[in-house]
Amino acid sequence: MASAQNGFDLIIDTVPVKHDINPYLPLLDVDGTYAIVGQVGLLDEPHTAPLLMGRRRISGSLIGGIKETQEMLDFCAEKSILPDCEMIRMDEIGEAFERMEKSDVRYRFVIDMGSLKA
Repeated sequence: MASAQNGFDLIIDTVPVKHDINPYLPLLDVDGTYAIVGQVGLLDEPHTAPLLMGRRRISGSLIGGIKETQEMLDFCAEKSILPDCEMIRMDEIGEAFERMEKSDVRYRFVIDMGSLKA
């Protein structure tokens, strides 16, 4: 985290539950934006010093429309921004659910539909 300070113009936060954004604010460069997308509800209180000292801002959107979604997908494709996923087979769903309940998930699970028996 220390080596990434002031390294991002934009951070897109898609975590849908209450969480602490303070560790990420110093990662924004001067005039950077921390965009919260889809999180409805409370967040931990942000510390204002990183915002004021770096002229950083927090913005938000419930989800955006089709046009905005397409722009985001185009941007990600252009910049090679890919999601971190753990591919699982269909027969591993039970284990994946147990891991989710134990908070033992680092990435999003994606089911390999090729493993679905016809």
